[in-house]
Order: sequence, then C-alpha cells, then structure tokens
Amino acid sequence: MSKREELRNLETIPVGALGVIALESCKELGEKVDSYLVDWRTERENAHSDNLAFKGYQRDSYLIKTKVPRFGSGEAKGVIMESVRGNDLYLLVDIANYSLTYSLCGQPNHMSPDDHFQDLKRLIAAIGGKARRITVIMPFLYEGRQHKRSARESLDCAIALQELISMGVDNIITFDAHDARVQNAIPLNGFETVQPAYQFIKGLLNHVKDLTIDSDHMMVVSPDEGGMSRAIYIANVLGLDMGMFYKRRDYTQIINGRNPIIAHEFLGSSVEGKDIIVVDDMISSGESVIEVANALKKRNANRIFVFSTFGLFTNGLAKFDEAYEAGIISRILTTNLVYQTPELLQREYYISCDMSKYIAYIIDTLNHDASISDLLNPSDRIQAKLDRYRRGED
Repeated sequence: MSKREELRNLETIPVGALGVIALESCKELGEKVDSYLVDWRTERENAHSDNLAFKGYQRDSYLIKTKVPRFGSGEAKGVIMESVRGNDLYLLVDIANYSLTYSLCGQPNHMSPDDHFQDLKRLIAAIGGKARRITVIMPFLYEGRQHKRSARESLDCAIALQELISMGVDNIITFDAHDARVQNAIPLNGFETVQPAYQFIKGLLNHVKDLTIDSDHMMVVSPDEGGMSRAIYIANVLGLDMGMFYKRRDYTQIINGRNPIIAHEFLGSSVEGKDIIVVDDMISSGESVIEVANALKKRNANRIFVFSTFGLFTNGLAKFDEAYEAGIISRILTTNLVYQTPELLQREYYISCDMSKYIAYIIDTLNHDASISDLLNPSDRIQAKLDRYRRGED
C-alpha cells in the first residue's frame, strides 16, 4: 500500500455498498478505476472483516453490469443487470467519445454528445430511485461551453444539470469546467470541477529530463483571458512568471458559429529563450493553440509544451504534425478523460496523462463520506515531485 494511501483516514463507515457504472463511452477508464479500487480494498479489508457495516466491502469488481440496447429506429432503453438497492453509485460517462456507433435505420450513426447524455439519463432512470446515492462523474461537461447567453439563445448546460438533479443525482463531478459558474444552476447540490494540474506536471517531468524550472528559464502562458486561473495556479506552484494572450476578433461577421480571430495580442514579460507551458482547457480544432505557439516562437521562445485537459482534435492531427516537424511545438499533454485515437497515442510528441488513479481516489474517499479537499488541492504533491526531479531521483 502506498504511503499516501495509508495516510488517508478512511475508517468511517461507507455510505453504501460501492457500485461503479462505466457507460460504454468510458469503459476503458472505468476498468482502470475499478482495478485500483479492488487492490486498495483488498489490502484494507482485513481491518474491517468482522464489521457488519463493511459487508461486501471487498469484491472482485465494483463495476455494475448494464447495457443500452437500441431498436432499429435508433431509439434505446437503459437496463441495469444486477441489484443496486442501497448502493452508493458512481456513473462515468465520456460525452465526447465519437468512436462509438449504432445502427439507425440500417445506417451506422456515430454517437454525439446528445446520445451519450441521453444514455446516461436512461441508466439513471433504470436505477429507479433504489440507490442510496448517485454521483455522476462526467469529465467533459455536457454543453459546458454553452454556459452563458450572448444573444437570445438556450442555456443548455444549466438545463442539463437541473435535469440530472431532478432525476435523483446527488453530486456531479467534472474536470476543468469551461466556466465553473454553471454550478449556480444547481446551488443546493454537489458540483466539483477538478483540475489535473498534478498529472500534467508529473507527465512533463517524467518525459522531459532537462528542464530548468525557475522564472529565468521557464514561463506559463494562458492562450486567452478565460484560462487565466489555470495558468496562474500552475505558475504559482512552479514558481514561474506568467503571461497571456487576448484574442482580437472581428465582430462584424460570424464564421462556423463564432466571430473570427484577427490576431493574438500578448501581455507579459519577455519570453525570449524560455521554455513555455501553454495551459488550456481543451484542444478542439487546434487552430488557436498553434497560432499562440507561432506567436511565441516569433518572440524567440524556446520549447513550447501544451497542457490541455481535453484533446478533442476535431480537425485531425495534420496541423500538429506540421507544427512538431517545424519545431513550433515540442510536446502536447492531454488526459485520458476523453476518447484518444490510436493515431494520437502513437505520436512521439504526445504525452497521455492517466487520470484513473485520481478518479479512484475520489470515488473511494467519497464512498466513505470523507473530505476530498486534499485531493482537489495537489500543491503538496507537486512540490514533492519537483523536489525529487531537482535531485535527479525521478
């Protein structure tokens, strides 16, 4: 058992028998999370073997068997294939997993975020109120980018959150929400947005061995004003300066649903000769982050490392391949919280940050009704990792 695992006080009685429902979109991540939970609880079981409150505490797997069969018309239903009465359930869903298909009137149809969200609701409906508590872990928040009105338009994220709460969900856990203020839609319920800062820093330090981590040699940059808080946190824990770009847009026209960017203007001290960490919540088409990297290179920045929680790569990898070949971007780090293509995983510039152990910690701690505050603030772990790196131990 790891030192950190021993330090956590999980002597409290679990809320209920633990159950994890990993939807098809999150199957691989769910299996990794389950593996950690089984290992930890097998080692911990001996201390509670005679306690009736811990009955069923250790099992071979915490994954609940479910399925969402579809009719020929594309309609579907959720089916829970084992008892969940009195369970403390955690549902994992990746609404950005476009790799899954189903038959729609004989034609293959790729699952959209709407399809995944509907499947989540189907399984919650199938639980039928019999669970003791339901927590939804949705790393990429459904409709999270539609978080405010700028015209007469729908507030999709707020509606989705209220819909889940009305169906009996108690807590919602997401990662790096585009704007955490969406939680104002459900002020009386649990909503946590988790930052994967530690996993990014760990991934970078494990793969790049010649970094000099001080303000003379390194800097953190936010590609826009919306991501300032992420960049400020990483800059502070690493002891670095930070800068930011703001997007100058043409508000006279709309292309692909948004005002086109005319230029990226930089605010901050000189980046000349410094390694740069660019921090963002997602890489969608990738145009913005590559433009930012180009702008930094024009200012004579050294290596550029991109941290992005969600690597969607909606326009493919060709632009990133070109940027890497041209020396514009050195490494790209994203998490396995959303679907990763086999092609992405094979790229030599790509570093995948595994979040399964972190999610397992969160589930294990919440099941014991213990505080996850220390998990949400990884500052101590980051400093310990930095110390080991500087001593050459990692």
